[in-house]
Amino acid sequence: MVGNPEIEAQVGGVGVVESHERAAAPRALYVHVPFCSRRCLYCDFAVQATRVAPTGEWLDAVETEMRLLAAERGWSEPLALDTLYVGGGTPSLLGPGAMAELAERLRPYATWDPAAVEWTCEANPETFSPELAADWRAAGVNRISLGAQTFHAPALRWMGRLHGPEGPARAMLAARAAGFDNVSVDLIFGFPERLERDWATDLERALELEPEHVSLYGLTAEAGAPLGRWVREGRETLADEDRYADEYLLAHERLTAAGFVHYEVSNFGLPGRASRHNSVYWTGAPYAALGPGAHALYTPLRRWNLRGWSAYRDALLEGRLPVEDEERVDADEAALERVWLGLRTSAGYPLADATGAQRALAAEWARQGRARVRDGVLHLTAEGWLLLDRLAVELASAGDAG
Repeated sequence: MVGNPEIEAQVGGVGVVESHERAAAPRALYVHVPFCSRRCLYCDFAVQATRVAPTGEWLDAVETEMRLLAAERGWSEPLALDTLYVGGGTPSLLGPGAMAELAERLRPYATWDPAAVEWTCEANPETFSPELAADWRAAGVNRISLGAQTFHAPALRWMGRLHGPEGPARAMLAARAAGFDNVSVDLIFGFPERLERDWATDLERALELEPEHVSLYGLTAEAGAPLGRWVREGRETLADEDRYADEYLLAHERLTAAGFVHYEVSNFGLPGRASRHNSVYWTGAPYAALGPGAHALYTPLRRWNLRGWSAYRDALLEGRLPVEDEERVDADEAALERVWLGLRTSAGYPLADATGAQRALAAEWARQGRARVRDGVLHLTAEGWLLLDRLAVELASAGDAG
């Protein structure tokens, strides 16, 4: 990742910009909502379970953080945003009026053209009502990311999801009635075999919703999640590698046959419907972030916020940015990230400046069916994407070897 140089003094763990040469101002903003009605079994995100979200306090905190961040980063003009993403947690738990108020609170520090910006909000089916859908659309939200995860009732109960198998269809009807023509559906694969979830049926049910985008997430046992503890204690067993791979490849087959472009390792979009916000992450461009646990990149500085809602809020009440830590991306790490980011998308990794060892490795992957080389660019196949992390390290190491 390459950006303009910055010289920063470390004050209480927060970088204070001293140089007149500043990194390019981000054109993407992520805002985290840390509230959920219930923490799901697999969840290790920065969330807090609550029956009623403290929407007013959250808006106050986010506004304060944006004001302090703009001052600290030296943004004398409001950020000109191309994308705005409100994720969670459960943004739909904030209720009507929250997105319009968020836009108003951000207005002194960030501007966007409603006709050109991609404004995504995440929603869970049980809290996404026709009233909320209409409210969000009137506020300027134009893309929904719907957390369906599965249509299998036993798996939904096992995960702790609060919507039933028909919840996603009701939510999609609400979105369409409100005028949304860009809806993404999240699905999880790799469930324990004992649950007897039929992955092919889930893919069919998702396609019946006629979404513009589908995101896949392989189930993992994160150490900080209840599922991680269950797996450590031997109380649960996840899908084995073969079943995990088979389900991933089946999704690739079914979704591409339905007209979706598999444009990133975990994401499929109809032509022209790739996530513009997430593509910012995958190209290594800078992005700003607000909210508990939110991660930002102010090239070459990467930083992340305090995860707990109370700690985050209290820091802002004391007039300080809620930064937990930050790091500079050095040259070696940046080189590895360029390889990893290139390989994870359909854009691929250009071989124009590749070493002989890298070209030989690319040719070997092509023979194995893990990659293709077209017009001097290395593209991983779906089979290769299953090994993304390993292959990225191998290719970066081959670059060092010459």
